[in-house]
Amino acid sequence: MNRRNFVLSSAAAAHVALAQSANDQVPTAMIGIGNRGSYLLKAVMSQPDARVVALCDNKPDRLDKAATAAARDNPSTTTDWRKVIDRKDVEAVYIATPPYLHAEMAIAALQAGKHVYCEKPVGTTAAQVRDLLKAAKQSNRVFVAGQQMRTMIQLGTAVRKIQEGAIGDILFVKAQRHASADLSYDGTSGDWYFDFKKSGGYLVEQSVHNLDACNWVIGQHPIRAAGFGGINLFKNTPEGRDIMDHQSLTYEYANGVKLSFTQMVFHPRRMPVGNQTISVYGSKGAVELLYSTNFYPLDATAAQTVLAEKVQEDGDAHIRAFYDCVRQGAKSPADVTVGATAALTAILGNEVCRQGKVIEWKDLGVDV
Repeated sequence: MNRRNFVLSSAAAAHVALAQSANDQVPTAMIGIGNRGSYLLKAVMSQPDARVVALCDNKPDRLDKAATAAARDNPSTTTDWRKVIDRKDVEAVYIATPPYLHAEMAIAALQAGKHVYCEKPVGTTAAQVRDLLKAAKQSNRVFVAGQQMRTMIQLGTAVRKIQEGAIGDILFVKAQRHASADLSYDGTSGDWYFDFKKSGGYLVEQSVHNLDACNWVIGQHPIRAAGFGGINLFKNTPEGRDIMDHQSLTYEYANGVKLSFTQMVFHPRRMPVGNQTISVYGSKGAVELLYSTNFYPLDATAAQTVLAEKVQEDGDAHIRAFYDCVRQGAKSPADVTVGATAALTAILGNEVCRQGKVIEWKDLGVDV
């Protein structure tokens, strides 16, 4: 073979390899590319078996920025999410819009035969969650809820050991999600976040992560809840605000475990015991799940131990898991049941605060 033929053959081989590589990639669409959606887009672009073919957002400046970030894949852009769902070449869809739109879009995508990665919460009302559960169970497509804590290795190891009896019988859980300030009023989410019907407030939009982790370690969902909440500091700030700035909740589980959960947005930054914690108390001792996973025995003479060693977590693990599900048939780390249970736990918390009475899980009218 002369040099010219070798070069041509090599070029042809490279072209075939490139084509095969493209065929092996999952054609992916992104619906919602604001703050969270932009992070997801970056993570998707780093996956070797993903190719971004479509971008959707109702704000042109976001579309322009996202198109530049995804220029390698030359995706189309649109402000109409239904056009994305209708595309035959789209195999997987990411949904990162304001929460009140999640269920509607996810249902449409599943019914159109798409694999779906839906950011949390999967719904802001019990009815939305019920309808999504039905659609997902009727579909043979992959569904992954954006409950990213489910792919944290250290947390998962600690949960497994607790459920294997490392701290004895679980008796009580104390958890919190405290912030030092309200969300930015002029930020990318300021035009919808403070509207309860659109976001579900801090409990549904953010604390759904923490409540999911509590359900995970306890091994079931609550059977009833009670609690209080309100707006004590940020009254009518921003104007028209109807989401609470603090809530104090107690959940009861069928196995007798109680969960005490608080959330607020006025915990001073330099004050101790802020941010997020999940302390699990058992008949042998207690462990704090989110940071050290140190186990503190009830026996004062016993040594403190580490339940799960610290590891280097992959920030894109949940994204990677989605494509493993799509291409390799791996088990979803946070399927529709996980996403629905987490959302309903948060919705139940909102309802007890708004109605001022104890409400049972069955009153939500959703069978998970």
